[in-house]
Amino acid sequence: MNCVDNEVWEVGSPSRQFHGKRLNRKVSLTQLRLFPNAQPLVERLGRDFFRSLPSHSGVYRLRDASNAVIYVGKAKNLRQRLSQYRVANPEQLPRRTIRLLHTAVTIDWEECPDELAALARERELLLALRPRFNRAGVWPGRPWFLVWRFADGFLELALEREPPAGWEKSGPWGGVAARLQAGITRLLWLGLHPSRSVTTMPCGWFEKSVLGLVRLGGCGWDRERLNEAVAQLADLFGEKSEGFVAWLNLKTDAHPLDRDMATVDAEWLADHLSKQSRKP
Repeated sequence: MNCVDNEVWEVGSPSRQFHGKRLNRKVSLTQLRLFPNAQPLVERLGRDFFRSLPSHSGVYRLRDASNAVIYVGKAKNLRQRLSQYRVANPEQLPRRTIRLLHTAVTIDWEECPDELAALARERELLLALRPRFNRAGVWPGRPWFLVWRFADGFLELALEREPPAGWEKSGPWGGVAARLQAGITRLLWLGLHPSRSVTTMPCGWFEKSVLGLVRLGGCGWDRERLNEAVAQLADLFGEKSEGFVAWLNLKTDAHPLDRDMATVDAEWLADHLSKQSRKP
């Protein structure tokens, strides 16, 4: 007979044998945790350093023993973000982050007015310093432009590196360009088809965020309404997003799926364009 966790069973019982193995694994993990995880930055900087950090948006830099910047990050709340670096827990953090915490010697930071300003400052620092522990944002990417035109009875939208002649354009845009085109395309389709459901959209438009060249129009489409859509797109990127949504005249009594999708796209679009207009 064996006794583990106040439970008695026979050693020969198959189910108890399996349960016993599971308990042994738990004991092994517990024994491993008897050795606390390393806290290299706490040992170097002290606990008071982390307590004194501001609860504001900003950017931070981790430096090595030679004072070289090895990592740049941004945070909505500097205290909360940097407090995550106190413990080098290999069960929760990637190996690259563990190496970073053991390599870093000092941390400095800059406060920013808001998270958007912190994001812009982080981008500047990444391009200027190219820290070795950062992977994204250290090389300038080629921008995307959202372009559109009305030709041969079709309203066409696309993403281009260089705006073609004869097309209206908005940009340059970064990584949100595809999401921007997809959201506008879905909203336009709903506005141009007020009596139809999102489930009848062209294949892929409902699910995907990368659409390629989009063509709205052809036989049976309201050409006047399509012309209006072109003008509304120009107003939209002229900081008149509220007018664009009003022009769409999205149904309030629509199916919940249609209404929810339209609301998500419209709110995301208005919020992102508002952030763009506030960029320094």
